Amino acid sequence: MTKRIFCSIFFAVFGVFLTSLALIMGILYGYFTNVQQAQLRMQTVLAAQGVSNEGAGYFRGLDLKDCRITWIGADGTVLYDSQAGTAENHMAREEVVEALSTGYGESRRYSATLMLRSLYAAQRLADGTVLRLSIAQNSILTLALGMAQPICTVFLVAVILSALLAVHISRRIVKPLAEMDLDAPMPGGGYEELAPLLRRAQSQQKQLKWQEAALQRKQDTLNTIVSSMSEGMVLLDREHKIVSINPAAMALLGLGAFSVGTDILALAGNVDLRAVVEQALRGERGEQTIAVRGTRHRLEAAPIISGDKPAGAALLFFDITEKEKTEALRREFTANVSHELKTPLQSISGCAELLENGLVREEDIRPFAGRIHAEAQRMTRLVEDIIHLSQLDEGAALAWQEVELYEAAREAAAALQSSAAARQIRLSVTGERALVSGARGLICEMIYNLCDNAIKYNVEGGSVEVSVEEDGQRAVVSVSDTGIGIPPEYQDRIFERFFRVDKSRSKASGGTGLGLSIVKHIAQYHGAELAVESELGRGTKISVSFRRQETP
Repeated sequence: MTKRIFCSIFFAVFGVFLTSLALIMGILYGYFTNVQQAQLRMQTVLAAQGVSNEGAGYFRGLDLKDCRITWIGADGTVLYDSQAGTAENHMAREEVVEALSTGYGESRRYSATLMLRSLYAAQRLADGTVLRLSIAQNSILTLALGMAQPICTVFLVAVILSALLAVHISRRIVKPLAEMDLDAPMPGGGYEELAPLLRRAQSQQKQLKWQEAALQRKQDTLNTIVSSMSEGMVLLDREHKIVSINPAAMALLGLGAFSVGTDILALAGNVDLRAVVEQALRGERGEQTIAVRGTRHRLEAAPIISGDKPAGAALLFFDITEKEKTEALRREFTANVSHELKTPLQSISGCAELLENGLVREEDIRPFAGRIHAEAQRMTRLVEDIIHLSQLDEGAALAWQEVELYEAAREAAAALQSSAAARQIRLSVTGERALVSGARGLICEMIYNLCDNAIKYNVEGGSVEVSVEEDGQRAVVSVSDTGIGIPPEYQDRIFERFFRVDKSRSKASGGTGLGLSIVKHIAQYHGAELAVESELGRGTKISVSFRRQETP
């Protein structure tokens, strides 16, 4: 109780002191403000007289440090400003308005950011213009900071006197209470009993804040990890409601942040998802492949156990769309390779069996041997193409150089002139010089395959034209033929492995079904674009567009 009385008296006295000090400083601040305003008014009158006599020449050589002088036209435009400030119209300024109406005006404006107050005085001149002077005045807080030393001295003296007075008065008040019987104290006679409780509460509060900060750090770390996951993750409670969901799962399920707290089964509406969730909430791990928004995902669900009962479930979505597509392509490729190898092997085996059993006449032995050799050559080409495709799939690094497309086209055409002549097909190369960057061997092979394909699927006496041209920042190689053409429904599939529009004609011409697939892989390797134009019965044009190299 002594302490409480001491504090009450001490703070009351000290409060009176601070209030008195604030009032005194406020009164003094107001007094000195009025003095400064009066001095500013006198200076404004003198400066106005000088401007009236000398005009703009009055400002030459004028050195003003603590004062700002502004000459304002009758329409509010700034004619002169000693601080080269803003050139905005001053007609709306309070002091200018008053000066124009009464001959003299003044105002005060405070800047909270600079903690300064500006005093303004404006005098109307005989020509209708206004001369305004302004000075910056420190705020009362700034003045208080500047007088910190004397204020601290007075503050210390006041604290000591207040403490002495509070001690003396509190002792006199408490003395009768100290002499009373402790067996029958006055109700509410003391407050020390609360101190241990308050100290304990403060200690527990500090401990709780520390634990909360540690949990928040862990939560932030977990959120960062979960948000950066490419797999979708969803945490559910036992009522199927979403507790947490990461951005990947939101994008997959078409949900947003608003979905937290809602039933995932009502939002997703997937039968397979419902089965896995129910299984996890029964305490069993579940796994299922589901189709979501046109993709295939493997869903794994694990129960979240609290005590002995499932309190929720954790769902993880793994995208297996590309994996399944790759697996399907691998199976299809294996089946196609097996089929393509089986046909020549059967032919070779049949011919060899006839020769072995002596069932072939002497004059037919040579044609049979030729058949065996042709089928063996076909198998060799097929195996070489498969190996080449595998190398392209693996993305083997090759040396790049500047390749002149026109020369590469001429080389490919020269190598195929005999094949074209055998079918009376005219093979020509036209165009201009164009440089691209790439693997020369692959580019030559790509053009060769396109020309070879155009010859094989052409008509007797037809023509194949290879053209090289520049189109802006692109270099384009085009191979046009007058052949059988490609039906529109097959034009998007001709670059698939082993795909043939006319299987009987392709096999008769000795093709492996991999030529255009190799062309596609080489184009992708160089970042080139493929385009197909074809009309059934009139011919086909296949174009390859490269990013062009500047000619040195």
